[in-house]
Amino acid sequence: MKKSTGSRGKRVSFQVTAEPGSEVFVAGSFNNWDPTQHRMSDNPGSGHCKTTLVLPPGRHEYKFIVNGEWRADLNCAESVPNGQGSMNSVISV
Repeated sequence: MKKSTGSRGKRVSFQVTAEPGSEVFVAGSFNNWDPTQHRMSDNPGSGHCKTTLVLPPGRHEYKFIVNGEWRADLNCAESVPNGQGSMNSVISV
């Protein structure tokens, strides 16, 4: 993920690779874990999905939802247990 400064927070780019044609979203503490609010776009046929969000300052936990399956960001250096038996990825803005 990449970060850049904006007036309302910071622009954060999320990226994940999935099977081409997958339905992919990102959800986290920044959107009350809504699994359908932030759809990620797929480069046609590549499976490389991405989106950019403006996040307020602070620490945010998140996961990707790929075809209904919740997944941690394997490229994120920080993660925490989520109380559901798996891990959440963490970004500090």
